[in-house]
Amino acid sequence: MASIVLFDGVCNFCNSTINFIIRHDREKEFTFAPLQSEVGQSLRAEYKIDPLSDSIILIQDGKAFTHSSAVLRVARKLGGAWSFAYILIIVPRFIRDAAYRFIAANRYHWFGKRDLCMIPTPEVRERFL
Repeated sequence: MASIVLFDGVCNFCNSTINFIIRHDREKEFTFAPLQSEVGQSLRAEYKIDPLSDSIILIQDGKAFTHSSAVLRVARKLGGAWSFAYILIIVPRFIRDAAYRFIAANRYHWFGKRDLCMIPTPEVRERFL
């Protein structure tokens, strides 16, 4: 089963991140769903993820990963130079997640926000749940 990336569908930074993943995911390892969608809400409930969490969430091998752990696991699967980012997993999670939360707390201010979730192009639509 492909890994699922849940993301904030109205966040410009998050949408850019998903587009980056799509471009670099040569093996098509990942499928995607906005947190605001029915699928996103259902998966949150199934994996007992805090309904207030607006983190990128990676569901992989029957487990849910959030914050920096999710980002690093995605990078590892992208291969090439991006997989080397996974070395940062040795940094204690509380430090990694503090940096992640700082960026997440400022993302709307820095990158803006959409009124609606992104609509995938026909070329990548099959990768969205």
